[in-house]
Parts: sequence; structure tokens; C-alpha cells
Amino acid sequence: MGTTAKAVTSVAAPVSVRTIKTLRVEGSQRIEPETVLSYTKLRIGIPYTAETLDQALKDLQASDLFADYSIAGVEDGNIVLRVRENPIINRVIIEGNKALKSDKITKEIKLAPRQIFTRTAVRQDIARIIELYRRQGRFAAVIDPKMVNLDQNRVDVVFEISEGPKSKVRQINILGNEVFSDDQIRGQMATKQSRLFRLLSSATSYDQDRLSYDQQKLRQFYLTQGYADFRVTSAVAELTPDKKDFIITYVVEEGKRYKFGDVTVDSQIRDFDNNKLAASLPLKKGDWYNAKLVEDSVDNLSQTAGLFGYAFTEVNPEFAKDAETLTMGINFNIAEAKRTYVERIEINGNTQTQDKVVRREIRLAEGDAFNSFQVKRSQDRINSLGYFQDKMEIKQLPGSAPDRVILETNLEEKSTGELQLSAGYSSLERFIIQANITQRNFRGKGQELRAGVNYSSYSKSVELGFTEPYLFDKNIALGGDIFRRDYNSFNYVGNDRQTNYSQVSTGFQLRTGVPLTEFWSLSGRYGLSYDQVTLDSQYLNADGTCNTLVAGRYLCDAIGNRWTSSVGYSLSRDTLNSRLRPTAGSRFSFSQDFAGLGGDVKYIRTRFEGSKYQNLGSGFIGSIVAEGGYIHALEKSPRAGSDAVRITDRFYLGEPQFRGFDIRGVGPRILRAAYSNGTPTQVLATDRNTIQDDALGGRAYYLARAEIEIPLGSGARELGLRPSIYAQVGSLFGITKPGPSATFPTLIDPTTGKEYVGSTFTPASNSAGAALYTYSTVDTTGATVTANTTCAAGTPDTTGACVGTAANPRALNEQTPFVESFLGNSAKPRLSVGVGVNWNSPFGPLRIDLAKALLTQKGDDPKLITFNVGTQF
Repeated sequence: MGTTAKAVTSVAAPVSVRTIKTLRVEGSQRIEPETVLSYTKLRIGIPYTAETLDQALKDLQASDLFADYSIAGVEDGNIVLRVRENPIINRVIIEGNKALKSDKITKEIKLAPRQIFTRTAVRQDIARIIELYRRQGRFAAVIDPKMVNLDQNRVDVVFEISEGPKSKVRQINILGNEVFSDDQIRGQMATKQSRLFRLLSSATSYDQDRLSYDQQKLRQFYLTQGYADFRVTSAVAELTPDKKDFIITYVVEEGKRYKFGDVTVDSQIRDFDNNKLAASLPLKKGDWYNAKLVEDSVDNLSQTAGLFGYAFTEVNPEFAKDAETLTMGINFNIAEAKRTYVERIEINGNTQTQDKVVRREIRLAEGDAFNSFQVKRSQDRINSLGYFQDKMEIKQLPGSAPDRVILETNLEEKSTGELQLSAGYSSLERFIIQANITQRNFRGKGQELRAGVNYSSYSKSVELGFTEPYLFDKNIALGGDIFRRDYNSFNYVGNDRQTNYSQVSTGFQLRTGVPLTEFWSLSGRYGLSYDQVTLDSQYLNADGTCNTLVAGRYLCDAIGNRWTSSVGYSLSRDTLNSRLRPTAGSRFSFSQDFAGLGGDVKYIRTRFEGSKYQNLGSGFIGSIVAEGGYIHALEKSPRAGSDAVRITDRFYLGEPQFRGFDIRGVGPRILRAAYSNGTPTQVLATDRNTIQDDALGGRAYYLARAEIEIPLGSGARELGLRPSIYAQVGSLFGITKPGPSATFPTLIDPTTGKEYVGSTFTPASNSAGAALYTYSTVDTTGATVTANTTCAAGTPDTTGACVGTAANPRALNEQTPFVESFLGNSAKPRLSVGVGVNWNSPFGPLRIDLAKALLTQKGDDPKLITFNVGTQF
């Protein structure tokens, strides 16, 4: 864009002072002449000199309204101001930008349509755009402005951008270090050297703010290693001539390494024992100096003071550095403070949630003595509600007097209503369709209302539930659920997954709970359900009875309709800092359910669950989770070789809770292997893909998992990615060995004399239960064939009547011989290790696991990869 505006014209000084006789403006179009004159001090009748006219031109230039300006009529006093107005901007066009979107650029620049065009504004906007690109690490960006003239004194302003490559950090040089290597020091920095293996990392881009941050990181590192005199004497970033990369050079002075000297506490609060406080601190005399331990000690002392009711205690560490002995003595001075009381509790930001819902989670009341532990506990309980944005903190503000504190709770509500309409696929359920609606803060009272419909290839359910956590504003929870669940159990023959029995459960449950202490609670429940268990048609005889030769006695025992009436309780202790995503604390629960309060089923089911979470530092979260259970039957088994606890009431173990194993892949099972046809060369199938696999469940189980959640960068966290590594151990066992489904005869081949296992034959019946017989007849081709009939004698005619008196032999069903193996009924541990990732994907929650079973028992079904989409995990 060329410069066309004229320089301020210097008017030759007249011989004598003159007076302005007339004054007019030429060339103005949008701007009124009076407005043009108002920018100058020229008026009719006033004297003027060369300096007066020069100042008028400078004033016109400073207005930024004119592209050209001059003064005529200087000699005779008839002054004419000739101006050419700056054009109006029609459009601002940005071209060539890819790394920065146009809307981000237009927010930063000043030029805009319908504004007056000035070259000063163009230069300023170019500088702003360049700065935007430099923040992204693109120091080679070039902006070429162009102006397209239009009619009516309008212009289009075009910024042609050449973004250039992102400037990387080619090299980080460290000078002056002797104790730690260059690589060790670079490892402490947020900025990383550009290397091929960091191709996708943003840490290799140059950032001036990150340069300052890295200097702080270096100082923190050295101070934690005992180098109290460490300093960065210079940090220089040099741009390479091609403007593609930076070379950063740090010059450091490490200094001497110090140890802790005398560590004392000088408390002005009489309640505290200075010696005991000093002994409780994590830093000890003779240890290497560590600034992080000093900070932790200040926090510990402040928290200790808070536990005793001193809210605004000042803890000041006083350092006594001895350069000769290389020791750092520290005295923690605790200033005198008065015991503090809660003056007021303020709840702010809750527009939907009622105040009482928040206040009932706060463990302090107005007038109580301040206690920092109770404040932290209140903060955790409010966060666990899930009604507000994460990481809410209760602020402690000075009250109306030195011994008064105001607890301010600033909330930011988030949506507590969830509507899930999803379709997905999982290795457990195959295709899934879900429709769930949940309101966890119904009417702003903390009540939970939920309804859901789930449909998949193997399960269907409809459930409604409601929970009132504070009945009549008392700390008593009351809730209930009604449900109908249709579940199809299945087995595998190779990779062929086939249904073996169906269970339809319809019922309801009532729940209540009360706290016993701050962390202990007791809950009770009553449930009534009606279970209808049926076998797939392939396992039934023609008359609808169970075919034990095909299904097995263990499945035949399961069929029938039963009422289950049960009452139960749970005793729990919960110190987790969040129920939604805990990072610290523990939880333990012991529960028992007694079935037999009426109904057809009688047992006692006992379970325990425990978990422990701990922040391991640097974003790593460690957890140990354990659970187990046992079912004790209160009735006798229906016959020998069967278990008193029905197959539908037992525990099962496998995917998804035991990663590394398939669905119901752990525990007692029956493997049915068939003999091949042929007598002399008869062999038993050994290929697992040809063997029928029926999981039987167990009376007892245990399962434990140790897991570490791995932190990722901010970008991955925004995507909802949470990877982890884990190890699991568990087992399922404790049922009676089932009796054989069939006994096959041992025969001898008359030709070879070798033994083989023969088939069994059972009388055949039709679908109505009538006995079937065989007779010989002739088909349309004239061949003699055998057919079945209900005629015990004679043959059926076209009407179905029996004609003749010759007796017919009974029709028989042949059952090919097989061997049933009872496996997996062992308490010996199974062990798996793996990695997994949770992802809150746009399609719903996703969980992918790669787990390897290291310890298995004979009969178990390991599985390497599992994933679930569209279901909760």
C-alpha cells in the first residue's frame, strides 16, 4: 500500500501579519465543512502567520480523517482548506490464513466495515496479527496489506498472510552446570527440543511465557535438591536466520549444596507444644535441604492451627543460612491468633438448587468453632453431589471481628438432567439401543428421578426409580425402584454364541438409609421379584419337557417360575473426597440379603466391597479395589448332584468386571465334548471351538484390582481421555459338582475287538407328547423308506387312520455320545494385567481394554481385547 498522503505543507512566512477575510472548505463529501474547520483554530477575522497555517495542517493530519490536505489563498486572506477524505472501508478480507481462523483475527484487529480507513490503523492491525502468530510460535509470518479502490470513495482492505512454519526450539543449551547433566535439567523444563519422536507435541514450540516458567521450574528443581544459592544468570532465545527455529541458552550458577540445620517451631499460640510440632514436621536436621518440604511444613502447621479453630494463622519460616557449615536452619514462627468462630455461611451462585441442599452438606453451622478439617469435608461433600462444576472451594473470609470468619461458597451450577439416546456395539451385549433420562437434582431439592429402557441382542430392561435423600428434611434417605428385566443367558460352541436359558424378572425394591456418624451409614431394603426361567427350544423335548441329554441336568434344574422375597442391609464407611471421580480416601461396605421372607427361594447372600484411592503426585491416581461374596443356601438341594443355590441366583465373574477374561469366563463350568462318528477310530473332540461351554456360576467369589490412572496433557483431558494400567486377581468357586446328564454304554467292535462308546436311544414323541413308531413305505420314486407314525400297528391312510394289524417298532431318538467335564471350581487365583482407556466420546462413554491373563485355571476363557460403546462403565 503506497503512501499518497502529502507531508504537512510549510507556508512561506509573510512579510507582515495578515487577517483571514474569508474561510471555506473544498473537497469534503461526508464531513460537513463546519466539522472540518472545527479541527483547526482558523476563524474569520483572526490574524494568521505561517506558523498558524502550519499548525492548522498538523491538526488536520492528526484527525486521521483525510488522505490529502492543503491551504490556498494565503496571499490575500481568502483562505481555502482543500481536503480529500480518507475512504470508507467496505470489507476487510483475510487471505492465506490456515493456522488461525479468520474470526479469531477479526476479533483482534480494529479495522472493520463502515469505518474510516487510515494507514495508521493498518499498521497497528498488522502488528496485532503478527503478535497473534508469534503467540502460536510462527515468527516467520508475513502480512502484506492491499487496498482495492471502489466507487463512492470506498475501499476493500485485504490482508494477505504468509503464515510460515511454526518456529520450533531446535536446541536448549545449558552453561554453568556441573552437578546435573544437560539432559537432567532439560527434563525439568516444560519446553522441549524439537525431535522426530515429539512430532505431535506442542511443547517444542517457542513461547516467551514458557521461557519464564522454565526458569521457575529450574529454580524449584535445584531448591528441592539442596542448592539454596542457585540462580539463572541469563536466558537468551535466538531466532535462527531462516526464522524457523530458536536456540535457547541458559547460564546457571548452581552454588553449594545445603543440609537442614536446626528445625524449630516458635508458636505464639499457647495451645501448641513447640517441640511436638517440630517433631511432626517432614524435614529433619541433617537431611538435604528441600524447599518443597518447607512449603509442605507451612501448610501442615496452618492446617493444624485450623483444626484447633484458628482460621487466619500466619506461619512464617525464618531461614538461618550458614555458608561455612553449609546448613540451613529454619524456625517456623506461628503468629499469635485468636480462636475463630463461624460468623456466617454464604451460598452464592445457586439459581436452581435450593440453599438447604447445599447447607445440609456443610459440616459447620453459624456460631460453631472454626475447624479446617470440617471445611475440607464440607467441600468434598458438596463436590460429590455432582450438581456443580468441579473443584469448588469454600473460601475463608475475615468476619466483622478478628475472631470471626465468613465461609463463602461460590457455586457454578451445571446441568443435572441427562437424556441419553444412544446406539452402540459392545463385545458383551452386541448391538445396543439405550434411552435413559435422569434428573439428579429434581426440582432443585437433591432428589433423583430416573427412567430407562435398554435393548440389546441378549438383554432388555425397563426401570423406573426415585430417591429422596432427606425425607422431611431429616437425614433419612428413602427410595424405590420398579423394573422388568429380560435376560438371555448363553454359551459358546466355538465362536457360535447361542442362547441356553431366558430369565424374565419383574419386581420392585424399596430402600432407606441413615447416617450413623460422619463416615458410617446404615441402609436397608426390601425387594420382591417374580422370575420366569425358560430354556431355548433346542433344549426341549417335543412335549416341552427339558431334554437332559441336550441341555444337561444343571440347566434343567434352572427352569421354572419363582417368587423371591428378600430383605437386606448394608453397613458402609465412606471417606472418599468425591463419589463421582475420587482421588483420595476410602470406602468399605458390608451387606447381607435374606431371601425367604415368603416366596420360593431361600438363601443368605453376603458381600463386601472396599476401595482405597490416593493421589500419587504429578497427576497419577492410584487405587486398590476389592470385593467378595458368599451365598449360603437355607434349603436342601432338590436331588443328589445338584446345588441348593439355583443357577440364576449365583455369582458370575468375567468381562467386564474381570478384564482379561470373557463374559462369565471365570469359575465353574461344564465343557461338553462329543465323540466323533465311527467305532474303530472314534476320537474325543479337543478343539475348544467345537466344545459346548456352559458357565454355572459360583457360591463364593473374590476380586481385587490395583490400578494407576495416568495423566495426559490438557488437550487429551479436554477430550475426556483417561488411560490406566492395572493388575487384577480373583476367583469364583464353591458349587456342588453336577451329576452326569447321561451315561453311555461301552461297546466292542466285532471286527476289530476294540472298545468304543456307543449312543443312547430314547423313545421319540411328537409335539403333542404322543408316542411315535416307525413303518416302511414306498416313496414317489418307488424306493422303500422308513417314516414315523403314531400308529402302534398298521399304517396311516390319507385321513390319518391306522390300517392293518402288523405291530410297528417304537421310534427312537439317538444321542451321540459325549463327555462332560466339570472344571474351574477352584479358589486358586486368576491373574491378569493390562492397560485401558476411558473416553467420553461423542457417541457415548467408551472403554477399551487390552488385558493379558497370566494365571488361569483349566476351563477358563481368557480374552485379550474388550471394548464397550454406548454403555456405562
